[in-house]
Amino acid sequence: MRNRSLLAVLLVLAAVVGVGAYVVLDDTERTTVTFVDAENDTTLATVSVNVSDTWDERYTGLSDHESLGPDEGMLFVHPREATHGYVMRDMAFPIDMVFVAENGTITTIHHAELPPAGEDSPTYEGYGKYVVEIPYEYTTEHGIDVGDRVVIPEENRTAVPTTEADA
Repeated sequence: MRNRSLLAVLLVLAAVVGVGAYVVLDDTERTTVTFVDAENDTTLATVSVNVSDTWDERYTGLSDHESLGPDEGMLFVHPREATHGYVMRDMAFPIDMVFVAENGTITTIHHAELPPAGEDSPTYEGYGKYVVEIPYEYTTEHGIDVGDRVVIPEENRTAVPTTEADA
């Protein structure tokens, strides 16, 4: 009986440590985005994301996180659709960067690896109003391609203006 109790405690600890291996994104503003196949309108993946809709949040991005869970990410919302550049500033892990047009169409996907030690990150560019950052190779594993769509809840489609030009 004592061995079973010890085994139960060890299993609980293993589960807690396993869950602790991922840094859960804070609960500031979260939503769910859905990746949809453009050809047959089927769901490819659903990801829980933190919303970065201010300049400061977009600048910091995921650089203050140690990792992402398997279906976690960050949604960057820009004031307008344009060509945007992203870097791996102070990142601890590689990611996929998915650039999304205002109409929800994926325009560009980058598999962004960490730069070699001591080197600056390259700039990853793409056109869109939104960028979704998700675990590295997530798009490959889920069959997400340029031309597919991302469904973003209406309440998360607007950036917080930081200047009059952004309004």
